[in-house]
Amino acid sequence: MNRFNFTSYLTSNVKISDEFVEQLLQNCSIKLVKKNEFLLQQGNVCMHSFFVEQGLLRQFIIDEQGKEHIIQFAPENWFVADRSSQFFKAPAMTNIQAIEEAKLLMLDENIINQLIEKNPAYNIYSNQLLHKHIYSLQKRIYQLLASSAKERYLDFVKTYPDILLRVPQTMVASYLGITPESLSRVRKELAQEHML
Repeated sequence: MNRFNFTSYLTSNVKISDEFVEQLLQNCSIKLVKKNEFLLQQGNVCMHSFFVEQGLLRQFIIDEQGKEHIIQFAPENWFVADRSSQFFKAPAMTNIQAIEEAKLLMLDENIINQLIEKNPAYNIYSNQLLHKHIYSLQKRIYQLLASSAKERYLDFVKTYPDILLRVPQTMVASYLGITPESLSRVRKELAQEHML
């Protein structure tokens, strides 16, 4: 079990003993999911945080017209959860789905609370993660409201450097809040600028 990416992720970010990591891993569930499989659907309560060992997930909502809006992608070494559903035990507003076959570590709230109680360093790190998540959400809102499609695309490439090779253009456009045709125009403009 010690070869998990999650182990490396934890030990590189928090001062934590090998024994504690081993104990933690024994209380985590491993889930193998198929492409297009849902881990969470709108209306259900989110019971776990998912750490992506291998594969790629997406978190998205579906509006009243049936249109999908991708909130985030979760490649390897990323966490994803519907945090408000998890914390408030409320129906989830989002869906979480595998874009590729994936291997996940599932952490329930009790495990996260154990980490916080038994390791003060993890409590500090958990707060940093929460603030980073809030920052990312605020940045996403700002970009969708005030940034140009080109600026959003460039930030997307910076945030997810290898995603373009792994997802269809329609999903990238959904994340950016533009049509696939607009995305093609943006990419063409950027390619021309780099040729000058």
